[in-house]
Amino acid sequence: MTDEIRRYGEIILDYTKRNYKKCFRDEGGELKYKFIVPGSCYSGELWDWDSWLVDLALNPIADEDIGEYERGCVLNFLDHMDDSGRTPIFIQQNPDALTEFFKVCKNTHKPCLAQHALFISRSYGDADWIRDKYPMLERLCEWYERESKHESGLYFWLDDFAIGVDNDPATFYRPEKSSASIYLNCLMYKELEALAILADMLGFDDKKELYSKRAEALRDAIREHAWDERDGIYYSVDVGLLPINKEIVLHSGCPRHWSTLIQRIESWSCFMPLWAGIATPEQAERMVREHYLDEKTFFAPYGVRTLSKMEKMYAVIKSGNPSCWLGPIWGISNYMVFDGLRKYGFIDEARSLAEKTITLFGRDIETTGELHEYYDPESGEGVNNPGFQNWNLLSLNMFHWLKENG
Repeated sequence: MTDEIRRYGEIILDYTKRNYKKCFRDEGGELKYKFIVPGSCYSGELWDWDSWLVDLALNPIADEDIGEYERGCVLNFLDHMDDSGRTPIFIQQNPDALTEFFKVCKNTHKPCLAQHALFISRSYGDADWIRDKYPMLERLCEWYERESKHESGLYFWLDDFAIGVDNDPATFYRPEKSSASIYLNCLMYKELEALAILADMLGFDDKKELYSKRAEALRDAIREHAWDERDGIYYSVDVGLLPINKEIVLHSGCPRHWSTLIQRIESWSCFMPLWAGIATPEQAERMVREHYLDEKTFFAPYGVRTLSKMEKMYAVIKSGNPSCWLGPIWGISNYMVFDGLRKYGFIDEARSLAEKTITLFGRDIETTGELHEYYDPESGEGVNNPGFQNWNLLSLNMFHWLKENG
Protein backbone atom coordinates (compact mmCIF):
# COMPACT_ATOMS: atom_id res chain seq x y z
CA MET A 1 0.00 0.00 0.00
CA THR A 2 1.40 3.38 -0.96
CA ASP A 3 1.65 6.25 1.49
CA GLU A 4 -0.99 8.13 -0.52
CA ILE A 5 -3.51 5.29 -0.33
CA ARG A 6 -2.84 4.91 3.39
CA ARG A 7 -3.40 8.64 3.89
CA TYR A 8 -6.72 8.58 2.01
CA GLY A 9 -7.80 5.52 3.96
CA GLU A 10 -7.07 7.28 7.24
CA ILE A 11 -9.07 10.30 6.02
CA ILE A 12 -12.09 8.05 5.38
CA LEU A 13 -11.64 6.33 8.74
CA ASP A 14 -11.38 9.64 10.60
CA TYR A 15 -14.44 10.98 8.77
CA THR A 16 -16.44 7.87 9.64
CA LYS A 17 -15.36 7.87 13.27
CA ARG A 18 -16.52 11.48 13.57
CA ASN A 19 -19.85 10.93 11.83
CA TYR A 20 -21.07 7.36 12.26
CA LYS A 21 -23.09 8.02 15.41
CA LYS A 22 -25.19 10.43 13.35
CA CYS A 23 -26.55 7.32 11.57
CA PHE A 24 -28.17 5.98 14.75
CA ARG A 25 -31.82 6.69 15.53
CA ASP A 26 -33.91 5.91 18.59
CA GLU A 27 -37.27 4.18 18.44
CA GLY A 28 -40.36 6.27 17.79
CA GLY A 29 -43.48 6.52 15.64
CA GLU A 30 -43.75 3.54 13.29
CA LEU A 31 -40.37 2.19 14.38
CA LYS A 32 -40.46 0.33 17.69
CA TYR A 33 -36.75 -0.47 17.81
CA LYS A 34 -33.57 1.56 17.52
CA PHE A 35 -32.17 1.49 13.99
CA ILE A 36 -29.53 2.70 11.53
CA VAL A 37 -30.16 5.20 8.73
CA PRO A 38 -27.98 5.34 5.57
CA GLY A 39 -26.33 8.63 6.51
CA SER A 40 -26.51 11.72 8.68
CA CYS A 41 -28.54 13.58 6.04
CA TYR A 42 -31.45 11.13 6.57
CA SER A 43 -34.11 11.70 9.22
CA GLY A 44 -36.17 8.80 10.60
CA GLU A 45 -35.97 6.51 7.56
CA LEU A 46 -35.07 2.82 7.61
CA TRP A 47 -34.14 1.36 4.20
CA ASP A 48 -33.82 -2.33 3.30
CA TRP A 49 -30.47 -3.13 1.69
CA ASP A 50 -29.05 0.20 2.83
CA SER A 51 -29.28 -0.64 6.55
CA TRP A 52 -27.63 -4.02 5.94
CA LEU A 53 -24.76 -2.61 3.87
CA VAL A 54 -24.00 0.39 6.06
CA ASP A 55 -23.95 -1.99 9.03
CA LEU A 56 -21.27 -4.10 7.30
CA ALA A 57 -19.11 -0.99 7.37
CA LEU A 58 -19.97 0.41 10.81
CA ASN A 59 -19.87 -2.80 12.84
CA PRO A 60 -16.07 -3.27 12.64
CA ILE A 61 -15.17 0.33 13.50
CA ALA A 62 -17.75 1.26 16.14
CA ASP A 63 -16.27 2.31 19.47
CA GLU A 64 -19.18 0.88 21.43
CA ASP A 65 -21.67 -1.99 21.27
CA ILE A 66 -24.15 -1.09 18.51
CA GLY A 67 -25.96 -4.43 18.54
CA GLU A 68 -29.26 -2.92 19.66
CA TYR A 69 -29.31 -0.65 16.61
CA GLU A 70 -28.25 -3.48 14.29
CA ARG A 71 -30.86 -5.93 15.53
CA GLY A 72 -33.44 -3.16 15.45
CA CYS A 73 -33.02 -2.78 11.69
CA VAL A 74 -34.14 -6.37 11.16
CA LEU A 75 -36.80 -6.35 13.88
CA ASN A 76 -38.44 -3.16 12.62
CA PHE A 77 -38.92 -4.67 9.18
CA LEU A 78 -40.31 -7.89 10.64
CA ASP A 79 -42.66 -5.81 12.76
CA HIS A 80 -44.16 -4.38 9.54
CA MET A 81 -44.36 -7.66 7.61
CA ASP A 82 -47.90 -8.70 6.73
CA ASP A 83 -49.26 -12.24 6.85
CA SER A 84 -48.30 -12.86 3.20
CA GLY A 85 -44.65 -12.00 3.86
CA ARG A 86 -44.80 -8.68 2.08
CA THR A 87 -42.39 -6.34 3.83
CA PRO A 88 -41.75 -2.62 3.34
CA ILE A 89 -38.75 -1.50 1.33
CA PHE A 90 -38.44 1.44 3.66
CA ILE A 91 -40.19 2.63 6.81
CA GLN A 92 -40.49 6.18 8.07
CA GLN A 93 -41.41 7.08 11.60
CA ASN A 94 -44.23 9.16 10.12
CA PRO A 95 -47.07 6.62 9.53
CA ASP A 96 -48.65 8.63 6.69
CA ALA A 97 -45.47 8.38 4.61
CA LEU A 98 -45.49 4.60 4.96
CA THR A 99 -49.09 4.39 3.80
CA GLU A 100 -48.45 6.51 0.70
CA PHE A 101 -45.44 4.42 -0.25
CA PHE A 102 -47.41 1.16 -0.15
CA LYS A 103 -50.04 2.61 -2.48
CA VAL A 104 -47.58 2.77 -5.36
CA CYS A 105 -45.03 0.06 -4.56
CA LYS A 106 -45.60 -3.49 -5.82
CA ASN A 107 -42.16 -4.85 -4.99
CA THR A 108 -41.27 -5.93 -1.49
CA HIS A 109 -38.17 -5.78 0.70
CA LYS A 110 -35.14 -6.98 -1.24
CA PRO A 111 -34.01 -10.49 -0.32
CA CYS A 112 -31.34 -9.45 2.16
CA LEU A 113 -33.12 -9.61 5.52
CA ALA A 114 -31.76 -13.04 6.47
CA GLN A 115 -28.33 -11.93 5.24
CA HIS A 116 -28.42 -9.00 7.65
CA ALA A 117 -29.62 -11.23 10.49
CA LEU A 118 -26.79 -13.67 9.73
CA PHE A 119 -24.17 -10.91 9.72
CA ILE A 120 -25.34 -9.70 13.13
CA SER A 121 -25.47 -13.24 14.52
CA ARG A 122 -21.96 -14.02 13.34
CA SER A 123 -20.61 -10.70 14.61
CA TYR A 124 -21.80 -11.39 18.15
CA GLY A 125 -21.53 -15.19 18.07
CA ASP A 126 -25.20 -15.62 18.90
CA ALA A 127 -28.29 -16.28 16.77
CA ASP A 128 -30.76 -16.78 19.61
CA TRP A 129 -32.07 -13.22 19.26
CA ILE A 130 -33.62 -14.22 15.90
CA ARG A 131 -34.76 -17.74 16.87
CA ASP A 132 -38.43 -16.89 17.40
CA LYS A 133 -38.45 -14.65 14.32
CA TYR A 134 -36.87 -17.19 11.99
CA PRO A 135 -40.27 -18.21 10.51
CA MET A 136 -40.79 -14.58 9.51
CA LEU A 137 -37.50 -14.55 7.62
CA GLU A 138 -38.81 -17.61 5.80
CA ARG A 139 -42.08 -15.83 5.09
CA LEU A 140 -40.32 -13.14 3.04
CA CYS A 141 -38.72 -15.80 0.85
CA GLU A 142 -42.05 -17.57 0.52
CA TRP A 143 -43.54 -14.31 -0.78
CA TYR A 144 -40.92 -14.29 -3.52
CA GLU A 145 -41.52 -17.98 -4.16
CA ARG A 146 -45.24 -17.38 -4.60
CA GLU A 147 -45.40 -13.94 -6.21
CA SER A 148 -42.13 -13.48 -8.04
CA LYS A 149 -40.81 -16.82 -9.32
CA HIS A 150 -40.80 -17.88 -12.96
CA GLU A 151 -41.10 -21.42 -14.29
CA SER A 152 -37.40 -21.26 -15.21
CA GLY A 153 -36.55 -21.10 -11.51
CA LEU A 154 -35.48 -17.45 -11.72
CA TYR A 155 -37.04 -14.58 -9.77
CA PHE A 156 -38.35 -11.39 -11.38
CA TRP A 157 -39.27 -7.88 -10.27
CA LEU A 158 -42.99 -7.10 -10.27
CA ASP A 159 -42.24 -3.69 -11.80
CA ASP A 160 -39.41 -1.17 -12.01
CA PHE A 161 -40.26 0.71 -8.81
CA ALA A 162 -37.82 0.80 -5.88
CA ILE A 163 -35.53 -1.97 -7.14
CA GLY A 164 -32.45 -0.33 -5.63
CA VAL A 165 -30.54 0.03 -8.90
CA ASP A 166 -33.11 2.61 -9.93
CA ASN A 167 -32.81 2.92 -13.71
CA ASP A 168 -31.06 -0.32 -14.62
CA PRO A 169 -32.10 -0.71 -18.29
CA ALA A 170 -32.72 -4.42 -17.78
CA THR A 171 -35.73 -3.48 -15.63
CA PHE A 172 -36.41 0.25 -16.02
CA TYR A 173 -39.49 0.97 -18.20
CA ARG A 174 -39.87 -2.70 -19.04
CA PRO A 175 -43.18 -4.59 -18.82
CA GLU A 176 -44.20 -5.75 -15.38
CA LYS A 177 -43.00 -9.20 -14.27
CA SER A 178 -40.62 -9.46 -17.22
CA SER A 179 -37.20 -8.75 -15.69
CA ALA A 180 -35.38 -11.65 -14.06
CA SER A 181 -32.60 -9.34 -12.95
CA ILE A 182 -29.22 -10.94 -12.34
CA TYR A 183 -28.89 -8.56 -9.39
CA LEU A 184 -32.15 -9.79 -7.83
CA ASN A 185 -31.32 -13.45 -8.40
CA CYS A 186 -27.85 -13.15 -6.87
CA LEU A 187 -29.36 -11.48 -3.80
CA MET A 188 -31.93 -14.26 -3.55
CA TYR A 189 -29.26 -16.96 -3.83
CA LYS A 190 -27.33 -15.44 -0.94
CA GLU A 191 -30.57 -15.00 1.03
CA LEU A 192 -31.37 -18.72 0.70
CA GLU A 193 -27.83 -19.54 1.75
CA ALA A 194 -28.21 -17.25 4.77
CA LEU A 195 -31.42 -19.01 5.79
CA ALA A 196 -29.61 -22.36 5.62
CA ILE A 197 -26.66 -21.11 7.70
CA LEU A 198 -28.93 -19.50 10.30
CA ALA A 199 -30.89 -22.77 10.50
CA ASP A 200 -27.65 -24.60 11.18
CA MET A 201 -26.72 -22.12 13.93
CA LEU A 202 -30.16 -22.55 15.50
CA GLY A 203 -30.27 -26.34 15.19
CA PHE A 204 -33.09 -26.38 12.63
CA ASP A 205 -31.68 -29.28 10.60
CA ASP A 206 -34.70 -29.71 8.35
CA LYS A 207 -34.64 -26.02 7.43
CA LYS A 208 -30.92 -26.17 6.74
CA GLU A 209 -31.45 -28.93 4.19
CA LEU A 210 -34.49 -27.22 2.64
CA TYR A 211 -32.79 -23.87 1.99
CA SER A 212 -29.50 -25.43 0.95
CA LYS A 213 -31.36 -27.34 -1.76
CA ARG A 214 -33.28 -24.23 -2.83
CA ALA A 215 -30.05 -22.27 -3.09
CA GLU A 216 -28.48 -25.00 -5.21
CA ALA A 217 -31.52 -25.08 -7.49
CA LEU A 218 -31.38 -21.32 -7.98
CA ARG A 219 -27.64 -21.44 -8.64
CA ASP A 220 -28.25 -24.04 -11.35
CA ALA A 221 -31.07 -21.97 -12.88
CA ILE A 222 -28.86 -18.87 -12.98
CA ARG A 223 -26.06 -20.81 -14.64
CA GLU A 224 -28.46 -22.29 -17.17
CA HIS A 225 -30.44 -19.20 -18.12
CA ALA A 226 -28.28 -16.17 -17.30
CA TRP A 227 -24.82 -17.26 -18.45
CA ASP A 228 -24.06 -16.31 -22.05
CA GLU A 229 -21.38 -18.56 -23.47
CA ARG A 230 -21.03 -16.40 -26.56
CA ASP A 231 -20.14 -13.24 -24.62
CA GLY A 232 -18.62 -14.88 -21.56
CA ILE A 233 -20.65 -13.03 -18.94
CA TYR A 234 -23.86 -13.27 -16.92
CA TYR A 235 -26.82 -11.14 -17.96
CA SER A 236 -30.31 -10.35 -16.72
CA VAL A 237 -33.03 -12.38 -18.39
CA ASP A 238 -36.34 -11.57 -20.07
CA VAL A 239 -39.08 -13.88 -18.78
CA GLY A 240 -42.00 -11.85 -20.15
CA LEU A 241 -42.66 -14.13 -23.11
CA LEU A 242 -46.16 -14.69 -24.44
CA PRO A 243 -47.65 -18.08 -23.55
CA ILE A 244 -47.59 -20.85 -26.09
CA ASN A 245 -50.97 -20.98 -27.81
CA LYS A 246 -51.46 -24.10 -29.89
CA GLU A 247 -54.53 -22.55 -31.48
CA ILE A 248 -52.37 -20.11 -33.47
CA VAL A 249 -51.73 -21.94 -36.71
CA LEU A 250 -48.67 -19.96 -37.73
CA HIS A 251 -47.00 -20.84 -34.40
CA SER A 252 -48.14 -24.43 -34.06
CA GLY A 253 -45.62 -26.08 -36.38
CA CYS A 254 -42.64 -25.05 -34.28
CA PRO A 255 -43.59 -23.28 -31.04
CA ARG A 256 -40.81 -21.83 -28.90
CA HIS A 257 -38.82 -24.33 -26.85
CA TRP A 258 -37.11 -21.67 -24.71
CA SER A 259 -38.55 -20.21 -21.51
CA THR A 260 -36.27 -17.15 -21.25
CA LEU A 261 -34.29 -14.77 -23.42
CA ILE A 262 -30.93 -13.24 -22.50
CA GLN A 263 -30.86 -9.44 -22.17
CA ARG A 264 -27.46 -8.54 -23.58
CA ILE A 265 -27.10 -5.32 -21.57
CA GLU A 266 -23.77 -4.97 -19.78
CA SER A 267 -24.20 -3.47 -16.33
CA TRP A 268 -22.12 -3.76 -13.16
CA SER A 269 -24.60 -6.32 -11.81
CA CYS A 270 -23.40 -8.76 -14.48
CA PHE A 271 -20.45 -9.27 -12.09
CA MET A 272 -22.63 -10.09 -9.08
CA PRO A 273 -22.32 -13.86 -9.71
CA LEU A 274 -18.70 -13.35 -8.56
CA TRP A 275 -19.85 -11.71 -5.32
CA ALA A 276 -22.46 -14.47 -4.83
CA GLY A 277 -20.07 -17.31 -5.65
CA ILE A 278 -22.25 -18.58 -8.50
CA ALA A 279 -19.79 -18.31 -11.40
CA THR A 280 -17.51 -21.25 -12.11
CA PRO A 281 -13.76 -20.53 -12.05
CA GLU A 282 -13.68 -20.74 -15.85
CA GLN A 283 -16.57 -18.30 -16.15
CA ALA A 284 -14.94 -15.93 -13.67
CA GLU A 285 -11.76 -15.88 -15.74
CA ARG A 286 -13.67 -14.83 -18.85
CA MET A 287 -15.74 -12.25 -17.00
CA VAL A 288 -12.66 -10.56 -15.57
CA ARG A 289 -10.32 -10.78 -18.56
CA GLU A 290 -12.84 -10.09 -21.32
CA HIS A 291 -15.15 -7.60 -19.60
CA TYR A 292 -14.04 -6.14 -16.28
CA LEU A 293 -10.57 -5.11 -17.50
CA ASP A 294 -11.85 -3.52 -20.73
CA GLU A 295 -11.45 0.27 -20.62
CA LYS A 296 -14.01 0.61 -23.40
CA THR A 297 -16.69 -0.88 -21.17
CA PHE A 298 -16.33 -1.00 -17.36
CA PHE A 299 -12.74 -0.29 -16.36
CA ALA A 300 -12.54 3.38 -15.37
CA PRO A 301 -9.99 5.52 -13.47
CA TYR A 302 -12.17 5.51 -10.34
CA GLY A 303 -13.71 2.07 -10.45
CA VAL A 304 -16.47 0.15 -12.19
CA ARG A 305 -18.83 2.00 -14.49
CA THR A 306 -22.35 0.97 -13.51
CA LEU A 307 -23.22 0.61 -17.19
CA SER A 308 -20.81 -0.27 -19.96
CA LYS A 309 -19.61 2.76 -21.85
CA MET A 310 -20.46 0.87 -25.05
CA GLU A 311 -24.17 0.75 -24.25
CA LYS A 312 -26.34 3.29 -26.06
CA MET A 313 -28.02 4.16 -22.74
CA TYR A 314 -24.72 5.18 -21.12
CA ALA A 315 -25.01 8.57 -19.41
CA VAL A 316 -23.55 10.34 -16.39
CA ILE A 317 -26.46 12.51 -15.28
CA LYS A 318 -27.34 14.28 -12.05
CA SER A 319 -30.77 12.95 -11.11
CA GLY A 320 -32.86 11.74 -8.22
CA ASN A 321 -35.91 9.45 -8.31
CA PRO A 322 -34.43 7.72 -10.19
CA SER A 323 -30.84 8.11 -9.19
CA CYS A 324 -28.54 7.51 -12.13
CA TRP A 325 -27.03 4.03 -12.53
CA LEU A 326 -26.30 4.48 -16.26
CA GLY A 327 -22.55 4.75 -15.91
CA PRO A 328 -21.52 6.73 -12.79
CA ILE A 329 -19.32 5.15 -10.14
CA TRP A 330 -21.21 3.99 -7.06
CA GLY A 331 -19.63 2.84 -3.81
CA ILE A 332 -21.72 -0.32 -3.64
CA SER A 333 -20.90 -1.52 -7.16
CA ASN A 334 -17.19 -0.93 -6.57
CA TYR A 335 -17.40 -2.86 -3.29
CA MET A 336 -19.37 -5.85 -4.58
CA VAL A 337 -17.15 -6.26 -7.63
CA PHE A 338 -14.08 -5.95 -5.38
CA ASP A 339 -15.49 -8.62 -3.07
CA GLY A 340 -16.13 -10.92 -6.03
CA LEU A 341 -12.63 -10.42 -7.42
CA ARG A 342 -11.17 -11.17 -3.99
CA LYS A 343 -13.22 -14.35 -3.55
CA TYR A 344 -12.11 -15.76 -6.91
CA GLY A 345 -8.44 -15.06 -6.34
CA PHE A 346 -8.01 -12.03 -8.60
CA ILE A 347 -5.92 -10.37 -5.92
CA ASP A 348 -4.11 -7.80 -8.06
CA GLU A 349 -7.38 -6.69 -9.63
CA ALA A 350 -9.08 -6.51 -6.22
CA ARG A 351 -6.20 -4.47 -4.83
CA SER A 352 -6.35 -2.03 -7.74
CA LEU A 353 -10.11 -1.53 -7.36
CA ALA A 354 -9.77 -1.02 -3.60
CA GLU A 355 -7.09 1.62 -4.17
CA LYS A 356 -9.23 3.42 -6.75
CA THR A 357 -12.20 3.46 -4.38
CA ILE A 358 -10.22 4.69 -1.38
CA THR A 359 -8.64 7.41 -3.51
CA LEU A 360 -12.06 8.48 -4.82
CA PHE A 361 -13.67 8.84 -1.40
CA GLY A 362 -10.58 10.11 0.40
CA ARG A 363 -10.15 12.92 -2.12
CA ASP A 364 -13.83 13.82 -1.92
CA ILE A 365 -13.69 14.17 1.85
CA GLU A 366 -10.40 16.06 1.67
CA THR A 367 -11.74 18.45 -0.99
CA THR A 368 -15.39 18.92 -0.07
CA GLY A 369 -15.59 17.64 3.50
CA GLU A 370 -18.20 15.03 2.61
CA LEU A 371 -19.17 12.16 0.31
CA HIS A 372 -21.54 12.04 -2.67
CA GLU A 373 -24.06 9.47 -3.85
CA TYR A 374 -22.27 8.77 -7.15
CA TYR A 375 -19.32 9.99 -9.16
CA ASP A 376 -18.03 10.75 -12.65
CA PRO A 377 -15.99 7.70 -13.77
CA GLU A 378 -13.31 9.77 -15.53
CA SER A 379 -12.79 12.79 -13.25
CA GLY A 380 -13.89 11.38 -9.89
CA GLU A 381 -16.06 14.46 -9.31
CA GLY A 382 -19.14 13.95 -7.14
CA VAL A 383 -22.25 14.13 -9.32
CA ASN A 384 -25.18 14.13 -6.91
CA ASN A 385 -26.44 14.21 -3.33
CA PRO A 386 -23.59 15.62 -1.21
CA GLY A 387 -23.70 14.33 2.36
CA PHE A 388 -24.50 10.77 1.28
CA GLN A 389 -22.65 8.13 3.33
CA ASN A 390 -24.34 4.73 3.27
CA TRP A 391 -22.40 1.95 1.48
CA ASN A 392 -19.62 4.39 0.56
CA LEU A 393 -18.35 3.56 4.04
CA LEU A 394 -17.63 0.01 2.84
CA SER A 395 -14.43 1.51 1.48
CA LEU A 396 -13.22 1.05 5.07
CA ASN A 397 -13.61 -2.71 4.65
CA MET A 398 -11.48 -2.43 1.51
CA PHE A 399 -8.90 -0.37 3.42
CA HIS A 400 -8.75 -2.97 6.18
CA TRP A 401 -8.27 -5.71 3.56
CA LEU A 402 -5.43 -3.75 1.95
CA LYS A 403 -3.68 -3.35 5.28
CA GLU A 404 -3.87 -7.11 5.84
CA ASN A 405 -2.85 -8.04 2.29
CA GLY A 406 -0.21 -5.41 1.54
